[in-house]
Amino acid sequence: MKILSFLPTKVAVSTSILSKQWRFLWMWLPNLEYTSTSPIRTYYSNSPALVEFIDKNLPLHRAPVIERLSLDLTYSRHTQPEHIKRWLEVAVSRHVRDLDIHYYSEDENVLPSSFYTCSSLVILKLSGVTLVDVPSTAACLPSLKTLRLQDLTYQHDDSLQGLLDICPALEDLSVDFVREHSMGEITFIVPTLQRLSLFMADEWDLCGYVIDTPCLKYLKLEDWNYWSHDIEIKDMPELKDAYVDVVSPVLKSVIGSITSVKHLTICSEISKSGGEYSGGFVFNQLKHLKQCVCKENSSDLLGQLLKDSPNLRLLDISHMEDHGYDEGNEMVCWNQPSRVPECLLSSLQILRWSRYFGRPQERDIAVYILKRAPRLKKARIIADTQEHDVPNLEMITELALSSRASSRCELVFVKGPPVWKDKEDCMC
Repeated sequence: MKILSFLPTKVAVSTSILSKQWRFLWMWLPNLEYTSTSPIRTYYSNSPALVEFIDKNLPLHRAPVIERLSLDLTYSRHTQPEHIKRWLEVAVSRHVRDLDIHYYSEDENVLPSSFYTCSSLVILKLSGVTLVDVPSTAACLPSLKTLRLQDLTYQHDDSLQGLLDICPALEDLSVDFVREHSMGEITFIVPTLQRLSLFMADEWDLCGYVIDTPCLKYLKLEDWNYWSHDIEIKDMPELKDAYVDVVSPVLKSVIGSITSVKHLTICSEISKSGGEYSGGFVFNQLKHLKQCVCKENSSDLLGQLLKDSPNLRLLDISHMEDHGYDEGNEMVCWNQPSRVPECLLSSLQILRWSRYFGRPQERDIAVYILKRAPRLKKARIIADTQEHDVPNLEMITELALSSRASSRCELVFVKGPPVWKDKEDCMC
């Protein structure tokens, strides 16, 4: 059985021909994975082999509990919604705990009514399917703790909230809105939720969304949608860790809701008008700030966050790899604060800069911090000497010769990829 558990399900089933002893072993496997990953061999062929294989073998499964069932049917042109419903009914009857479905349906429901009363389900991942309204019967997923929804079609604006309402123990929710279609206001009202990850695509017509998660500890919000939409984020007093990657119009609605965090990763900018965020908030608990400076006015946001984070101990400046590089939208000159931020004078101990290009605006920021942070213990710069053809020696000389407020500050200059793994740099 242990040997079979390391094999793909189709291969494990084929071992039944080896001997009588092996004939029925695969039927007791706790994890089942059925996949169609080759668009050439599967989607464009006329063979319904995968459907026939699952139809024949899944009902024969004898294990009292299916720990995990994965159905990757992305390229299976012969799979129909009624097939998936039939397979899921078998899974529910075997008390499935972890369910993962990849299937692109065109406004067709693939979830049987029995699914909505599956008491054993702990983890659910849906990709590409259409989410319809929850049946009016006594639907409940009492054990579901983790829910991942990617690129779904929603039958109605409240279809998502309808699913959330039947998950009384939900702790971890991830939703990616990718498909280009219009939606009204979306709500995320989950009293028990501790982790929330949301992605809003840039070309998505959206009226707005409401986040009401009073027990949330981690928030990841990626909202790239420039269409005007309303955002309401209610009080999250338990929030400790946030990742915020949003366009500037969204920043105003978010910044006041995350002031309780200890760790903040952020990529956004303040426009010239400053209407998105011009102070008035205090990040008293913030110890670790990581800011991406890939946008034109990223430096203004950095300056404002330094002003509003009096107890900051670790500042991590980066240009996130997956954000790419747009020469026409690079960070402009550094407008240093009129007053030295309190965190530089009293608490900042570590400065880290990954993908330091050595441009004048970056040099000005680094020199400003080195000159005004008397408690700084370490400044580590990981340079990218190829992006802007800045000589390696020139980078080192400019920073090494600049004066430092801290006589104990160790300046470390590294040429290489932006990887941070130093345990001593961790500020928990």
